[in-house]
Amino acid sequence: MTFATSFVRLNWIATVLIYMIFVAGSLVRITGSGMGCPDWPKCFGEWIPPTDDSALPENYKDIYSEGRAQKIEKFSTLLSGIGMNETAEQLRNDPNLRFENDFNAAKTWTEYVNRLIGFLAGNVMLLIFAWMLIKYRKRKLIFIAALNLLLMAFQAWFGSIVVASNLVPWTITVHMFFGLLILGIQLYMVRLISPSQQKNLDQTGWMRTLIWVVFAITFYQMFLGTQVRESIDELVLRGYTREMWVEALGMPFFIHRSFSWLVLIALLIMAWKNEKTHKYKTIRWTFALLIIELISGVLLAHVDMPGIVQTAHLIFAAAIFGILTMLVFRSKRVAPIIQ
Repeated sequence: MTFATSFVRLNWIATVLIYMIFVAGSLVRITGSGMGCPDWPKCFGEWIPPTDDSALPENYKDIYSEGRAQKIEKFSTLLSGIGMNETAEQLRNDPNLRFENDFNAAKTWTEYVNRLIGFLAGNVMLLIFAWMLIKYRKRKLIFIAALNLLLMAFQAWFGSIVVASNLVPWTITVHMFFGLLILGIQLYMVRLISPSQQKNLDQTGWMRTLIWVVFAITFYQMFLGTQVRESIDELVLRGYTREMWVEALGMPFFIHRSFSWLVLIALLIMAWKNEKTHKYKTIRWTFALLIIELISGVLLAHVDMPGIVQTAHLIFAAAIFGILTMLVFRSKRVAPIIQ
């Protein structure tokens, strides 16, 4: 079956929008705008948020603090129901989760734009599912589109939990995991329907092994990086300066730094073998992006420009993850659907 060019393009658009969510989420994080909208899915009770606190009731902090408390209680009950009693009790008994920030128009609109991008991505994925269901009716692709649509809906709901819990660190890590899962599934869809992605890589053992090693370490690295970032945020709140971070961050930071060199060594080997044999452009791009990623990591650790560099660090990490995901898919032969 041959898919319409417009349908293939729509799937690429969905992929770009998912990447834009990562970028917007990073901007939300570095600007401290995660609580810019204290409720969900609306923002301060409106579909279009206010630009000044004069539009809010005088007791708006109490209103949204109470709403957050109710959502935390429901989520804690859910966690208790699946055996996570200790985590549930920590959420219930943490007084900081009821804290409400002062209204800040810049932070509110930064978070609002982040939500708009997510809303747009979700609607594009809904259109993809409907298009697939009505026109193409391929069970495998319908299942993939439906799964990713459901995950996108879950991600949106869990985003409300992240807000309700006042950005409890572990919820941010879970949010990141599902974001990467959605991206990976969307890239698999593109792999199956896009003519440009039908070419398979060399099936020799060394290539597939190196691709999987680099992919696995990069995947793990992104979660370690999230945990390091969470630890830094906590240290800043406790008054630690940049000079004190490294010693206080502990083992996750050292593993994250050491694994970066491990990825570099593996990619050096992959790039060297690639230049001797196939000269795949995707591997060249991966190597170039990794160099930039390592530079941004060094700047994050040693230079006082965390905001700009943190965004770049996440963007390039997500780009590397996406390319490696496609390399993993293309290192395994699949029966192409576009026959």
